[in-house]
Amino acid sequence: MTMADRDGLIWYDGELVPWREANTHVLTHTLHYGMGVFEGVRAYATHRGAAIFRLQAHTDRLFRSAHILGMPLPYSKAEINDACRQAVRANNLA
Repeated sequence: MTMADRDGLIWYDGELVPWREANTHVLTHTLHYGMGVFEGVRAYATHRGAAIFRLQAHTDRLFRSAHILGMPLPYSKAEINDACRQAVRANNLA
């Protein structure tokens, strides 16, 4: 299975969209010049439901990395955190 060959929802440009419809143009600045920041975040199943491990710390680091590269982010930290929670819920993860 390739990364493109999957189902589920992904947060893309501010909304949850089907994974297969989340496309980025090949000449997008990030791909063309190799500039980008990312964070890998884990979620775990707990007796109280899904728990995203150290979400705030990951989000803070994402924003620091973007700041260092001079990349303004179009979303607030709260919006990013909410998007992570939405994606976990929508995909029945953890």
